[in-house]
Amino acid sequence: MKKFESSLQSIDYFIDTTWSEKGLSRLTLDAYRRDLKLFSKWLDEKNLGIQEAGQKEILGYLAERADQKMAARSNARLLSSMKQYYRFQLRTGLRPDNPTELISMPKLSRSLPDSLSELDCEKLLLAPDIGSSYGLRDRSMLELMYASGLRVSELVSLKLNQINQNLGLVRLIGKGSKERVTPVGEEALYWLKRYLKEGRPELMRMHNLNDDLFLSSRGSAITRQAFWQHIKKYLAQAGLKDSYTPHSLRHAFATHLLNHGADLRTVQMLLGHSNLSTTQIYTHVAQARLQALHQKHHPRG
Repeated sequence: MKKFESSLQSIDYFIDTTWSEKGLSRLTLDAYRRDLKLFSKWLDEKNLGIQEAGQKEILGYLAERADQKMAARSNARLLSSMKQYYRFQLRTGLRPDNPTELISMPKLSRSLPDSLSELDCEKLLLAPDIGSSYGLRDRSMLELMYASGLRVSELVSLKLNQINQNLGLVRLIGKGSKERVTPVGEEALYWLKRYLKEGRPELMRMHNLNDDLFLSSRGSAITRQAFWQHIKKYLAQAGLKDSYTPHSLRHAFATHLLNHGADLRTVQMLLGHSNLSTTQIYTHVAQARLQALHQKHHPRG
């Protein structure tokens, strides 16, 4: 059995090999690394390496986190990371067994996504100052995210050649490097064209040419963190609650499509969900809103 000088070396080997074999997103791999390093640190206190840990240690760590009132969803994600790591260990002959094999994933209640109403979306989209290049960029980003249901990671990583202005389509590279094409919509396309004509050239000034679509003040692609800060500013300007996140626009995209008659399979394709079950949560959102409208407006509601 191959030995590593440290648990961190073993984790790095797993991450690097998984990236090359499966092409998982950097966000997913970062989550794996973060979870496994937490477990490794806990094992250090017991003079154990992560490669030698067994079912007893894994269950003990999960139980301790539960006693500390860690969120059930966080623990589920942690267990998922450990399962991936130990399956890899078994598959590659780095250890003879998989200590997570008999540990079942917990069943989690599926909370309804925090989605903006159509009026709230309108307020948020109108918040950026379109008199500046940054405002044009942000308006274009918000419009595109709401019109096409993009993930934040997909939005900030867009390249110029992924937008077809003539056909009104955007080509996306989603989770697991899966490609999909989704419509942009006339309004989003209008703001995108304005940004490319008036805003982006200003942001490119004094910087080397690159093909990133949405640029920061440094001329490179705007980061997820920076975009989130802008979102929080616009939420405050629009008088909307600060619990909304950039992902709320993706939720709104799906919910509003369903509310206006789109079928679930179409929404699944547009969102890039590999399983329909992932998309089905939005039917609960739509049903809940329809029920609320019925109770409010029907004489016997």
